[in-house]
Amino acid sequence: MGKEPTIQRVLLTGATGFVGSALYPALIDAGFDVVCATRSPERARRKQPEKTWVGLDVEDDASVRRAMEGCDAAYYLVHRMSDAEDYEARETSAAMNFLEAATRAGVHRIVYLGGVKPRREPSRHLRSRLVTGAILRSGDVSTIELRASMIIGAGSASWRLLRDISVRLPLMLCPRWLRNRTEPVAIEDVVRALVAALTLRHEGSASFDIPGPEVVTFQECVRRVAEAVGNDPVMVNVPLLTPHLSTYWLRLVTGTNVHLARELVEGLKSDLLARDARFWELVGVDDLVSIDEAIARALAEGPSTGNTYERAIKRVYRDPHASA
Repeated sequence: MGKEPTIQRVLLTGATGFVGSALYPALIDAGFDVVCATRSPERARRKQPEKTWVGLDVEDDASVRRAMEGCDAAYYLVHRMSDAEDYEARETSAAMNFLEAATRAGVHRIVYLGGVKPRREPSRHLRSRLVTGAILRSGDVSTIELRASMIIGAGSASWRLLRDISVRLPLMLCPRWLRNRTEPVAIEDVVRALVAALTLRHEGSASFDIPGPEVVTFQECVRRVAEAVGNDPVMVNVPLLTPHLSTYWLRLVTGTNVHLARELVEGLKSDLLARDARFWELVGVDDLVSIDEAIARALAEGPSTGNTYERAIKRVYRDPHASA
């Protein structure tokens, strides 16, 4: 086996997002030279002048090529969920742009954070994430795709949805899909996985699941968050409430964008379970953060839920077509 390529300068896309913001300090602590990419570099510099910023729009191949220059590795932490009919095609094109730019720049490693493959037909946003991973792994650049189910941490869209439901509902109708299973993973462990993937000794490309330490139902997640904040909602199991119908009452409960909430809930239609925990074994991690500890940390670090439910009710009654 030849000498492993040296990785020093790293391009971090999604640097202003939930995962990117958490990953940045870990990469700096590990000794990497990090270039943060965003579509609005001037605004980012004003807010965080201590970071190195570069302009990048994954749908603009020229900007991707410029941002990639001089980088040894790159993180692809870009995922857009919207109600646009063409967003899957746009994500496919963006992934191809990124791979082409990385190949031309001589990048040694791409690390991509995607989603766990469901046991049944994936929702639109999960299918798009899987396709993105397949595209990035299809080229000559060694790509490590990490697949997570629910990430627990302040700032995560799925966490905000879970938190708002758990905190604000005294009575909850629990459709059958809420009894599907998942393996929630703490943001701290996701960051550890992303850092480890950068220098993982692996020829070619591969995908790995990064499950949390416990298999639970989504309903159990709701119960644990509610318990952590001193709430004790009455949960009534119902057979017919579909994920699509559920989004109509979610707009009253959560401050999460209604289109985003719909996509997230559609992704819960089946079990989201890892194939195995092989990645944790490969990188020597055996002390994953427990679900209850991850919940406690997210509640402590995140903003107060305040009067989210009451504000949402007022907005909807003032304008029946308003988004909560």
